[in-house]
Amino acid sequence: MRLFECGTLVPGCDWHTRADDDAEIVRRVVEHMRSAHGETVIRENMIDNIKARIRNEATAA
Repeated sequence: MRLFECGTLVPGCDWHTRADDDAEIVRRVVEHMRSAHGETVIRENMIDNIKARIRNEATAA
């Protein structure tokens, strides 16, 4: 299982998501960024930053 914690990208945000594959996590994070953080344009560097912060849940501390 893969894990993304929004607080690693947006300090103070408690939202997180888990999925079996990174593509599903990226989709969910983009949706969250639009609805919760008001992002209207998701640039390629934002996608890169999201992907860099996805990790295996088993190794999450």
